[in-house]
Amino acid sequence: MAKLYFRYGAMNSGKTTLLLQTCYNYKENNMKAIIVKPSIDTKGKTKIVSRIGVEKEVDLLIDKKDNLFEIVKNKYKKVNCILVDEAQFLTREQVNECMQIVINLNIPVICYGLRTDFLTNGFEGSTRLLEIAHTIEEMKTICKCGSKAIYNARYENGKFITKGTQVAIDGEKNITYVSMCAKCYEKEKNKIDKEQ
Repeated sequence: MAKLYFRYGAMNSGKTTLLLQTCYNYKENNMKAIIVKPSIDTKGKTKIVSRIGVEKEVDLLIDKKDNLFEIVKNKYKKVNCILVDEAQFLTREQVNECMQIVINLNIPVICYGLRTDFLTNGFEGSTRLLEIAHTIEEMKTICKCGSKAIYNARYENGKFITKGTQVAIDGEKNITYVSMCAKCYEKEKNKIDKEQ
């Protein structure tokens, strides 16, 4: 029986690299996996790009209004797996559609993404995945101090920030992200609070 999977982790935990490896494994076994990416993620344009430099063209770039279940049902009938990169950007309804793919089409859907944003708030897609996925797996990475990183600190022009829109793409408009443990994140946040 197919399942809905959610593999989450802070930035730099290898989510996209694992997605690419999973896609390769399906291909090696003469099976077809398609890669889906929300169009709001403009990094790499129509490709997914891992931090170690590996990239691959996506099969399906989706907008918030797209019905993922209908697209897969009508266009990808002979597919063995759906791989979703940046799944935090899915809408709640699109996550429900992923579950419909699993239930009605018997195709496993493996979603990779962040659990929370730079303010430690949940993304719509991630929150729904945490609610309904059959299998939830944390991918781990480390903070600069050596502890397990769980947060994604946002920097703009090299400065830690605590204000802004939920979505700002890494590498665009002088935005970068750093994976941090809770202690280091709070330390940086407290510095900003004292300045204000």
